[in-house]
Amino acid sequence: MALNLEELGIAPAGLDAVRPFAVEGLDVRGRSVAFGPVLQSILDRHDYPEPVSRLLAEAIVLASLLGTSLKFDGRFTLQTQTQGPVSMLVVDFASPDAIRACATFDTGRVEALMKAGKATPEALLGHGHLAMTIDQGQHMQRYQGLVELDGISLEEVARRYFDRSEQIPTEVRLGVGELYTRKEGEGHAKSWTAGGILIQFLPEAPERLRQADIDPGDAPAGTQMHEMEEDDAWVEAKALVDTVQDIELTDPEVSVEMLLFRLFHERGVRLFDPQPLSDKCRCSREKIEGVLSGFSAEEKDEMTVDGQIVVTCEFCNAKYEFDG
Repeated sequence: MALNLEELGIAPAGLDAVRPFAVEGLDVRGRSVAFGPVLQSILDRHDYPEPVSRLLAEAIVLASLLGTSLKFDGRFTLQTQTQGPVSMLVVDFASPDAIRACATFDTGRVEALMKAGKATPEALLGHGHLAMTIDQGQHMQRYQGLVELDGISLEEVARRYFDRSEQIPTEVRLGVGELYTRKEGEGHAKSWTAGGILIQFLPEAPERLRQADIDPGDAPAGTQMHEMEEDDAWVEAKALVDTVQDIELTDPEVSVEMLLFRLFHERGVRLFDPQPLSDKCRCSREKIEGVLSGFSAEEKDEMTVDGQIVVTCEFCNAKYEFDG
C-alpha cells in the first residue's frame, strides 16, 4: 500500500526535523528523525576521522530524539566520559531547535583501531559513563541521569536509561550512512545521512508497565530473579521497530512518514507537527568576555600570545580575539 501524503493532507517533515507520533492501538508514543544538511554541516566543520564522525552522528540522532521531548525552554545535554579512544562526546540541544556537538579523541588509538578494522562505536567508547542532563533554566533544579558504558551501543544506552531511571519501556534504532553522489566533471561527492526512531510504551493502566527485574541488585547470591511476561502490545511494537534496517533510516528517499506508515499502518499511526532542527551554536563574544573576566591578571598573561588572547569554540570553531 502506497502512502500519499497530499491525499491525507499531511506536509512531509523533510530532512532535519523530528516527527512525533502515536500508535494508539499499541499504547505507544514516539519520535522519528531524518538528518541531512544540519548533520553534514556539523561533521564537516570538525573533519574528524570517519569512525569518530559516525559515532558522533549516532549521538546527535539520539540527542535530537530525546531533546525534542522537552516541553519547556531549556537544554538537554548528552555527554560521555570514558577510557576509550573517544574519551568524550558532547551533544547539546537547546529548545526549541538548536543542536551542536563535538568529540574529544586520541588520534593514535583511533587510527590503530581503524587499521585493525575494529573501530566500532562500542570499541571507540570503551568503558565509562554517559550522562543525560536536563537544564530547565535559572532558579530551576537540574536533572541528570547516568548510564554505565561497558561495551554497549548508544541504542542500548537509551534502553537502559529509561528502564532504570524512568521505568518506561523504550526501544530505539539509530542509523548512520554515507551518501555518494556523482556530479558531471566533479567526480564523487560524499555526504552524511542519519536517522532514528524511538518508541515508548505508555498505557493508561499502570499495571501494564510491569517488567521483569533488570538485575538482582542487593539480593543475596542465588536469589531467583522474578520473571514476568511483557505486555503483548509492547512485544508487538518492539518487534515492528526491530525490523527497521539502517537503509530505511539513512536513505533520503525514505521519508519519516513513509517509514512510520510501513511499520504501523495496520494499527494506525497518528502524526504530530514536526519539530525542525538547526545547526546553531550558543557561543558569543559577550559570553566569552564574561568567562575571561573571572580570570586573574596573571592567568590572562599566561593566555596571551603576541598581545592577544584567542579563544576558539570547541563546538563551532568560531575564533574570538581579545587584547591581552
